[in-house]
Formats: sequence, C-alpha cells, structure tokens
Amino acid sequence: MSTRAERQAMTRTALVATARTLFLDDGYGATSLDRVALEAGFSKGAVYSNFKSKEELGLAVLDEIHREMVAEVVEAVGVATTYDDAINGLEGWLKVRLGQPRWTALEVEFAAVVRTSPFVATELAARHVQIREAIAALLLEIGRRTGMRLVLPADQVALALLSLGIGMGAQRSLDPTIDVHAFTATIRSLLLPPEAG
Repeated sequence: MSTRAERQAMTRTALVATARTLFLDDGYGATSLDRVALEAGFSKGAVYSNFKSKEELGLAVLDEIHREMVAEVVEAVGVATTYDDAINGLEGWLKVRLGQPRWTALEVEFAAVVRTSPFVATELAARHVQIREAIAALLLEIGRRTGMRLVLPADQVALALLSLGIGMGAQRSLDPTIDVHAFTATIRSLLLPPEAG
C-alpha cells in the first residue's frame, strides 16, 4: 500500500515524463497543461497540485534532461586515466548529443520565456550556475587523474565550454553536418595535456 506522498511522487514523475515527451515532440508553447494531464491520465488539478505553473513543469523537464546529459558526460570522461582518453570521450559524446534538434529547440524555446518571466530567468540562471559548477568539478577531477592542465581557472573554463556548447548546439540543431572538431580544438586550447616529465 503506497502512502499519499508516494502516490504524489509517482504522479509527479508521470507528469514530468509525459510533459517531456510532449515538449520535445510538439514544443513547449504548443503543449497545454490540459494536454499533459490528459496524456498522463490525470486531471488538470493533479498538474497544479504538483506544479504551480507551466513554467515550473518546464523547469522540471529541463532538470531531468540536464541531469541525464551531465551523467552522460561524466560517464564519457569520468573514468579517463589519460588526457587523450578524456578528450576523446568528450568528443564522442559531443558527436552524438550536441545539437540534437528536439532538445536544443526545447532549450531555446523555453529560454525565450525568460523575456516575460523573472521567475524563469532566475531559475534558469541558477541552474546554469549548477551546471557550470559540475563542469568545473569534473575538470578538476580529470586534471587530478590525468595531469591535464587548465589555462584559466576551472570556473572560467566551465563557463567558456558551456557557452560554446550552447552556441554550437544551436547551430548543429539546424545543420547537423557541422563537425564538432571546432569544439574539440577549443577544448584542447583550454585544457592542456600534462607537462612532459
């Protein structure tokens, strides 16, 4: 027998999963909360008992996507024992993930909400800080393991890499033939191999 809290958590999970599919397939703007509720098999009241607004649901969807992407990057480079392994692992992830049209379109469309919502602007900014902190921590960990050196402080390298990823991701979502080599070359200019012994 599940408790009320467990049922609410299950409802919330189902709503986020349904919203994610709809937002990625049809777009954030084109998806109503009524449709999310209907497709998930709940009332609109269930949506509002879990989320104060559509924007809050959108943030929950992006949080889930961001957690998955960060986990994938950590998996791609987290066990690297050499500089080249780390760079090659990241390049492999970039080739597959950077600029996926549905994910990128959702990110861009949702960010446009910032123009009219101080709440979303504040929340997205806070999330980007968390992502940059995760990137910086990963860079420092890889550096400890492989001897990789950063040309700037880790937080600045993380900001540069996230910014480059967002920009190149937007470009690749429109033109998937864009090679990630430019990204990898930039990475190699910011993350240097160990000094020769």
